Amino acid sequence: MHPEETCDVLVIGGGPAGSTIAALLAREGRKVVLLEKEHHPRFHIGESLLPGNVALFDKLGVRDQIEKIGMPKFGIEFVPPDLDYCSYVDFAEGWDPSMASAWQVRRSEMDELLFRHAAKVGAEALEGAKVTEVAFDDEGASAEAVLDSGDTRRWRARFVVDATGRDTLLANKFKCKEKNKDHNSTALFGHFRGARRLEGKREGNISICWFEHGWFWFIPLADGTTSVGAVCWAYYLKARNKPLKDYFFDTIALCPELHDRLKDATLVDDQVHATGNFAYSSTHATGDRYLMVGDAFTFIDPMFSSGVFLAMQSGFDGAQFVATALDAPQRLPAARAAYEKRVRIGPRDYSWFIYRVTNPTIRDMFMHPNNRFKVKQGLMSLLAADIHHGPSYRLSLVMFKLIYYVVSVANWRRTYAGWKRHRFNIRDMGALRGETIMKAD
Repeated sequence: MHPEETCDVLVIGGGPAGSTIAALLAREGRKVVLLEKEHHPRFHIGESLLPGNVALFDKLGVRDQIEKIGMPKFGIEFVPPDLDYCSYVDFAEGWDPSMASAWQVRRSEMDELLFRHAAKVGAEALEGAKVTEVAFDDEGASAEAVLDSGDTRRWRARFVVDATGRDTLLANKFKCKEKNKDHNSTALFGHFRGARRLEGKREGNISICWFEHGWFWFIPLADGTTSVGAVCWAYYLKARNKPLKDYFFDTIALCPELHDRLKDATLVDDQVHATGNFAYSSTHATGDRYLMVGDAFTFIDPMFSSGVFLAMQSGFDGAQFVATALDAPQRLPAARAAYEKRVRIGPRDYSWFIYRVTNPTIRDMFMHPNNRFKVKQGLMSLLAADIHHGPSYRLSLVMFKLIYYVVSVANWRRTYAGWKRHRFNIRDMGALRGETIMKAD
């Protein structure tokens, strides 16, 4: 047992959210301790970034490093299950044409880069440190972590940031985590070599391929491999009656275009993974001496690749909140209200589309995009993560939703059938509630 150490801010979790907020606070001259339970580089799914990330990388001072490991990405391809053509959209078609590109990255490389950067700018960054206890009092917080060696270290902090991702350390502690009953999915995924990609400028674009039981992602990476995953309703994985790898290839066969792109490809390390993908949110993200950022606060379906952006943006917003809590506590109530409101904007905007994306009306609007009432500009700003653009963006989203509802009412039989199918798809499957990553059996 080491003697108790002190710090201004203890950040628990060394992913994009934790490393971002640790770097920003350390750069201000605060004593920051950043704890990560694993060792970088560590595997993580979610390789696709959005143009909104670019400005955040600039502000952190790591854009050049990200660019070196990334595959340029300029837009999205939508592949339908029942049409003989695909739809292509570019980020530059949004309200801000300068937000025209991002990258696909290996998360193990990017996450380590951000973690090392936090240490470089002054944070004490410690790997292999699993926090087992956090307690709060009127003066601050005490935390305890067990190291790989078995030793225990303790800290006394003025403020705690929970960036533990889907471990949701504080949300579990305060029993404020709520599962989203309107979304209940699972994911199967692996990496391939030799996949057929789009050509030219579109080579690095993400492809979203719908199929009967959900949708696929197809994400090209700079090293020549391609990340492929199926996000499917829980009942589909529950019905598995063969080894995971065989089931994954059977699932790919349900999407003819994707199957064709992978017919000459090989599975990297012969491994397939599966994970629960259950959306959730916490009732609150802040307290007088703590803050939840990224997936530690909320998790939504990854369809539009919003995860890293929302995590990093919450790190930037959270750094301002922490500074207020430490330096101007009299302004804390107003800062809490502002942060709680802002941290919900992105998940709310993305979720509206995600929970309807298998609906025929939304699918038609994605496959036949037009810019009547500037709705395409609004959609592309959302997909580029330009979600704080202002009134023009907000109005175009309102018009998109209005058109959706009008078309849905006009085609009410199709809408009702889609609603019934969605209710069937999200039914509780009990045993699939776990979030453990499994290797192919």
